[in-house]
Amino acid sequence: MLNNSADIIRRLEREGWQCVRVAGSHHVFKKSGIRDTIVVPHPKKALGPGLVLKIYKQAGWPRD
Repeated sequence: MLNNSADIIRRLEREGWQCVRVAGSHHVFKKSGIRDTIVVPHPKKALGPGLVLKIYKQAGWPRD
């Protein structure tokens, strides 16, 4: 499971998520047809396990 913010952002962008705004150190992503937004703190090397699970669930990624 990815826990580096740069790797998560790279995967989100590869899968069609777009960064719609940056608020301080938080990047906010949206995808056409999906109501939720995903917020990723960046730059941060190691995200906590709870936040990583939440991002995975919102993005629809299987838990590795």
